[in-house]
Amino acid sequence: MGVQMRGLVKLGLIIILAVVVAGAGFLIYFRQGADISQLENRLQQPTGIYDLDGNLASTITANKSEGVAIDDIPEHMKQAVVSIEDHRFYEHHGIDYQGILRALVKNAKAGSVVEGGSTLTQQLVKITMLESNRTLKRKIEEFFLAQEVEDEYTKDEILEMYLNQVYFGHGAWGIKKAANVYFSKEVSELSVAESALLAGVINLPSKLDPYKNLDGALKRRDLVLSRMAEHGYLTKDEEASAKKDTVTLIKGEKETDPLKGKYPYFVDHVLSEASSKYGMKLEDLLIKGYKIYTTLDQSMQQATESVYENDANFPVGTSTEEMVQSGSILLDPKTGGINALVGGRGKHQFMGYNRATQLKRSPGSAIKPLVVYTPAVEEGYDITSPLKDEKMSFGEYEPTNLSGVYKGEVPMYEAVMNSLNVPTVWLLNEIGIDKGLDSLKRFGIPYEKEDRNLTLALGGMRKGVSPLQMADAFSAFANNGERIEPHAIIKIENAEGKEVASSKENKTKVTSKSVVDKMNAMLLGTVEYGTAKNAAVSGYEIAGKTGSTQVPIEGVSGVKDQWFIGYTPSLVGAVWAGYDKTDEKHYLTTHSSEGSALIFHKIMAKALQNQTSQSFKTQDIGPFIAEQQAIIAEQKEKEKEDKRKQYWIDKGNEIREGLNKWRNWEVPW
Repeated sequence: MGVQMRGLVKLGLIIILAVVVAGAGFLIYFRQGADISQLENRLQQPTGIYDLDGNLASTITANKSEGVAIDDIPEHMKQAVVSIEDHRFYEHHGIDYQGILRALVKNAKAGSVVEGGSTLTQQLVKITMLESNRTLKRKIEEFFLAQEVEDEYTKDEILEMYLNQVYFGHGAWGIKKAANVYFSKEVSELSVAESALLAGVINLPSKLDPYKNLDGALKRRDLVLSRMAEHGYLTKDEEASAKKDTVTLIKGEKETDPLKGKYPYFVDHVLSEASSKYGMKLEDLLIKGYKIYTTLDQSMQQATESVYENDANFPVGTSTEEMVQSGSILLDPKTGGINALVGGRGKHQFMGYNRATQLKRSPGSAIKPLVVYTPAVEEGYDITSPLKDEKMSFGEYEPTNLSGVYKGEVPMYEAVMNSLNVPTVWLLNEIGIDKGLDSLKRFGIPYEKEDRNLTLALGGMRKGVSPLQMADAFSAFANNGERIEPHAIIKIENAEGKEVASSKENKTKVTSKSVVDKMNAMLLGTVEYGTAKNAAVSGYEIAGKTGSTQVPIEGVSGVKDQWFIGYTPSLVGAVWAGYDKTDEKHYLTTHSSEGSALIFHKIMAKALQNQTSQSFKTQDIGPFIAEQQAIIAEQKEKEKEDKRKQYWIDKGNEIREGLNKWRNWEVPW
């Protein structure tokens, strides 16, 4: 028997050892597999977009709830949650063994589950990282993940994450939304009684929703208040006073964050720039609480958006089913900073098509100053230099003036001012297309190999340009021949305030100041005397150029694209209008002078209100026009005088012929 007993003991020890080893291995396996990296996506303050003056202008987040920093949550709110959900929260390390034992005893006595043993840390793990199914594997994962979370984060960080992600019922994820949904308050404004009510809802958010079960919610609130007093967070008098508070439910109608989603197209571009220029992931930008300081001018952005909200400001197309689209941008030529932009009309789609920055369309005549006239002036042409204006062909290419009128010869400023096509193509042919392409490159306008032909003089391009690229190019005229790379971001700070990215000025010398002065003179004349009169803003010197492209469909006479790019010494604006897809049923029936130029005028009239008027300090082509008109008038008067003289000469000859007939008449008798 002794031998048998010893054998059984040995066998038992082996079995126990095997169980211990297996259990240890089992625990080690789950411990090693505990991955809390998903908590890196924990809720933060929304990413903030700051304007040029450093003021918070817009916020954005990818989360279904909005975060509140732990320091902005009242102490009594934190105490209420801890008291009812996990009163030993500040003592345990993720797992409350005393709480588990206490719950087991209570549940055994009650014969049912009346109390849970999960800590706040376990609850956080459950709502952020685990499936909701109640399996042994999930409970074990929860056990180890909770300890990993406690190793990695402070108690305040854990409580902040919990309060910002737990469900409070009635569609309210997070404490910020809950405060608004039930009381129309900010979290910092919650009273002790209101905090206790919200803390009580967490246990059974559907059943204890105050809008559906106010009595049940109040009973639970009072229990929370009692627990707060029990754990030393309230005196008996404070507990009694809070229990007497009446509950007034006021559902907040406003967004909990009034800046969320503000200036959507500008924000889209900021996120795009942060991603493409600084290599930042969009997901990180949306969830990690960055502060992005930008070149946004809120008054200019609001001015632009207000114009886009009024359908009457836009040209009417041939289709009433599809909206005529548009994109606009305002740029500071001295810094390259984008002050405002709107990328479309109608409903905005997050990170969708931004016509201010992503559009690729032929610029039409708006390209003439860049590819023809600037290099021509650089080659020695003056603003009064005569250009040929007569029907002609260049190989198989036969450009025509839109008006159908040809004067034989016109001064350069008139060709620019009235956007004459034939003199422009003739001039590019004279200086050479390579000179034009070199100029385009300096202006920052991309082109394809296929664009190397004379049609480029009128905007013929395979891919085309965006309003941003055109505003960038024209900014050289407003900045003494220098172009500064456009940007929307000044710097980016992470949630801790550390700078992680910043812009650096990138200048390009496009042309000389003397060339710019002559270009400004001609482009000022275009707005004051020529095709862009509708873009003028009273009290401000504005230079600019219109541009239109024709519908490329045989038998259809209409406009595909309308452009206007204009500028003052301190602000450049570019506007495009047209259909996203042009066909025989979708095109414009007016030119840019009646469409995009008017949009530009309405935007600039508001955007310039806070800017003092500045002068380009260049010559006015008005005297040249007056001189030419005087010459033309003199020629016409001379022609009239010559006609009068010829008339009387002809009359005299006629009379003399009559007299001669009488003189030579033979008398018949």
